[in-house]
Formats: sequence, C-alpha cells, structure tokens
Amino acid sequence: MTDLLKVRNLSLKYGRQEVLSDVSFTLAAGDYVGIAGPNGSGKTTLIKAILGLLTPASGEILFDPDFSRPQSIGYLPQIIKLHDRIFPAKVQEIVSMGLLAQKKGSRRLTRKDRLCVLNILKKLELMPIRDSRIGNLSGGQQQRVLLARTLVASPRMLILDEPTSALDPKIREDFYNILKGLNEQEGITILLISHDIGSMGRFTRKMLYLDRKLIFFGTYEEFCRSEDMTRYFGPLSQHQFCWRHLDGTCDCADR
Repeated sequence: MTDLLKVRNLSLKYGRQEVLSDVSFTLAAGDYVGIAGPNGSGKTTLIKAILGLLTPASGEILFDPDFSRPQSIGYLPQIIKLHDRIFPAKVQEIVSMGLLAQKKGSRRLTRKDRLCVLNILKKLELMPIRDSRIGNLSGGQQQRVLLARTLVASPRMLILDEPTSALDPKIREDFYNILKGLNEQEGITILLISHDIGSMGRFTRKMLYLDRKLIFFGTYEEFCRSEDMTRYFGPLSQHQFCWRHLDGTCDCADR
C-alpha cells in the first residue's frame, strides 16, 4: 500500500508546555486506526496538527504528494446535541453544506452536486428524514447527518474525534459498522479517537496509544500482547480488558 501520511519526530506545544513529544508513525492509504489514551494525552492535539491547525514545535508531518490536505480530509469534531431553536436547518441542507464549503465563487449547487447529496443520503439511510430539522433528531441520527455532510465532498481521509461518546451502545455499534463499510468498501483512510478501546479493537485495523508520547502503534492483537503495554497498564488490568472486549479472540489471559 502507498504511504499516505508520515509523522516524524513530532513535538507539539501550547505556549511553553509540551503536549506531545517525539511522535513518529506512518499511515498507509486505506488504514483504519483507532487513537486512544487518557484525558490530556495529546489525542486531539495530534489530529489538529494533522489537519494543519497547529504548527509543530519540531518534527514534520508529510503527506503523499498527490494528497491535498484541505480538500482531501473530512473532519468530524466532538459535538453536543443540536437543538432546533439554535440551528433550525433541515437534514438535506446540512449535508449540502459539505459541498458549499468547498466552493469558490458561486455558492450554488449544480445538478451534479445535488445528485452527490442524494447519493450520500441514500448511502447513510437518511432519505426518510431528509426534510426533517436536525434539532428534532436523536443523537445517533444527528451524528449520521454530520457524517454525511463530511463525506459528501468525497474525502480520501476521515478524522473523527470521539464521535460516539454520547450515543447508546446499539447506536454506537451501528455507527462503527458504517465506518467499517466506508473503510473496506471505499478505501477511505480513517483516524478515530475514542475511549472505547474494546470497540476499536473489533472494528479498526490498528491502534495508536498516546500519553504525551507514542506508547504503542500496531494491530490490536499486538496491542493486547505488547510487553510495553503490559508494563504501562499493569498485568492484571491489561489482560482483563483485552480478553473482555474481544470475546477471547485476543486471549491475553492465556499468555
């Protein structure tokens, strides 16, 4: 696979405080990577740097030469539930905004644009609610609408910051399945921040664990069996959560 993104010896600061130190890893096109770590570990700071919103204190972030960062990355940040009185827009209008944001000059949708919007509404099963106001929808529905708005511009990479934190378990599972389909069927490279390490183990291809530096990068099975992670978490807690969340498929307890 082609290397899409290389992070080399990246350090990031807010003022004088170093938030991330000497982080290096490589993403191939089509990777699906879960990013985990404790609060304040630098997860959101890392993706802001990848998005070009923060300047590294040292190190570099290199993209494939054919990759255009502003147009090729879709970003879904942490959100709170949207209320109709604050944001009284319809689902189809919200999704259309994903295309309008890319336009220079004319802010009108072409026939091709409208077909793109309809296609993504169908793909995410939003057609029945396309004329509903987003503030009247459930949290899970709102998140699918915002994902559709991100996808309508056909990004090559998708970055999501804790997109399921406010969703119930069934809706969370559905959302992870949508992302898995986008990765496997359309080859979209995905970076997903979440505290739900177990679900990431079942749906993502790789794990990246931060705690102000890179603690681990590799497959989930390697994560479960890693001596470095065992030392980081302690033997009991590390083995317990791997075994519990993967239903024994990564049977760390039998090491």
